[in-house]
This record gives sequence, C-alpha cells and structure tokens, in this order.
Amino acid sequence: MNEHHHNSSPAEETTAGEDKMAAKEQVTEEPAKENDETGGKKKKKAHKEASKVQEMEAEISELKDKYLRLYAEFDNYKRRTIKERLDLMRTAAQDTLTSLLTILDDFDRAKKIADDPATVETFTDGVELVYQKLYATLKSLGVHPMESNGKDFDPEQHAAITEIEASPELKGKVVDTIEKGYYLHDKIIRHAKVVTGK
Repeated sequence: MNEHHHNSSPAEETTAGEDKMAAKEQVTEEPAKENDETGGKKKKKAHKEASKVQEMEAEISELKDKYLRLYAEFDNYKRRTIKERLDLMRTAAQDTLTSLLTILDDFDRAKKIADDPATVETFTDGVELVYQKLYATLKSLGVHPMESNGKDFDPEQHAAITEIEASPELKGKVVDTIEKGYYLHDKIIRHAKVVTGK
C-alpha cells in the first residue's frame, strides 16, 4: 500500500502565513477603531457636560445677583417704611399742638403785661403753675419755640410783618417778634411773625 504524501511548497506556506497575519491585523484594527469611536463619544459627552455646568453656573450667578438686588430693595423699602411711620407718629398730633399754640400766645401776652411794673395786672401762682405745666407738656411732646430776636431774617423761618428803621448792626435782622415761631422736633409748625430792621 502506497502512502501518498502531499508536501506543501515553500511558496504556498508563505501565502498561508501572510493570510493568517492579515487576518490577525484585521482583528486587531477593528477594536482600535471601536476605541477611537468610544473615545470620541466620551469627549463629546464631557464637552456637553462642561457646557451644561457653565450654563448652570451662569444661571446661579444671575439668580444670586437678582436675589441680592431684591434683598437690597426690600431692605430699603423696610427702612423707608419705618422712617415714614416714625415721622407720622412724631407729627401725628401736629394739628392739635398747633391749635394749642394760640393758648400759649395768650399766656405769653398775659405774663408780659403782669411782668410790667407799670401795670396792676398780676400773674397769680396758680396761673403761673398752669403756664409752666403747659410749656413743659408741649416741650415733652417735641414742641419748642424759635429764637428770632437779633437773628438774621430767614424767609424759611420768619414771616416779616413790617420793616422799621434800625441801627446798622440790626439791618436785615429781626428787631422784634410779634408772634413766636415753633418747631415740632426739627419741623417748623409755625413761622415767626417778625419786624425786621432796614
């Protein structure tokens, strides 16, 4: 029985070897391509995420800015409201206090007459006590008289009734006060009626 041996030629062996190597290269190239695609997707995803983070940070910054401005506006509103309320409380009784000033004027005139040595009018202890009490009560409420005599004439504070000839040092100044001016705290509630020098 004859055995038939088939021996490959060297050329055939080389071709077979090359085919195997080419197949290996194809196998190794495909995963490399997949890796490139996956890496590209990851980069795109990371870029999108970074972009979203930036947008969110910008939005947070804008919201913070809006909040701070709103807070500042509210704080100003609160302060203004408190100030208005305090002003209202301080001047709420202005009309009542102003009407009491005419009574004070009558007291002042009566006292001036009583203090004149040439008159027989007297200011009794009881009347003096009421006079002092009225002054003290009004003062405690923030009412105080305006000093006018000898001061420069100021149209913001004084109402000039008349002008009279006066010495050079009294020109443009208040020579006499016909009716006292009054403040309620720092607000003028009645202007002084005065005589000025010219």
